[in-house]
Amino acid sequence: MQALTHEMIKSVLGAREFSYMIDEDGDVVGNFQGNLVYFFQIGEQGEMLQVRAMVQHAFGMEDVVRLYEFCNAWNHDRLWPKAYVHIQDDGVVNVIGEVLADWEKGVTPEQLDQVMICGIATGCQLADAVAELRQNRPTS
Repeated sequence: MQALTHEMIKSVLGAREFSYMIDEDGDVVGNFQGNLVYFFQIGEQGEMLQVRAMVQHAFGMEDVVRLYEFCNAWNHDRLWPKAYVHIQDDGVVNVIGEVLADWEKGVTPEQLDQVMICGIATGCQLADAVAELRQNRPTS
C-alpha cells in the first residue's frame, strides 16, 4: 500500500494506454467517448480520488426538473456513478457522474485501477443514458 499520487493515477492510465492530459489546475483529465473524465485528488492529504465524468450533452434551464428526476432515478437504481445536475453561471445545464474512493491508509495500483475503470466505464454509461434523454426531449 502506498499514498495516492498523481504519478500513480497517470501510471494506471498509461498502463491501459489511455490518453490523458494535465489541465491548467494540474488535474489529470482524459476524454472517453467524448466525455471529459477528471481524476481529482481531494481530502486533507490528497488521499481521496474523485473520478468525475462531465457528460458532453448540454441542456437548458427548461430541462432542469427532468434532469433532476433522471438523476434521482439513476441514483436509486445504481451505485455508480453518483449522478447530479450542474447549472453553470451562463445557464447551461450538465449532468455529472462521480465515483469516490478514500484511501487514508494507502492504495495498491490494482485497487486504483479498479476504481478508475469503474469511474470511466460507469461515467460513459451515464453519458449514454443522458444522450438518450437528450434525443427524447419533449417538444414545446
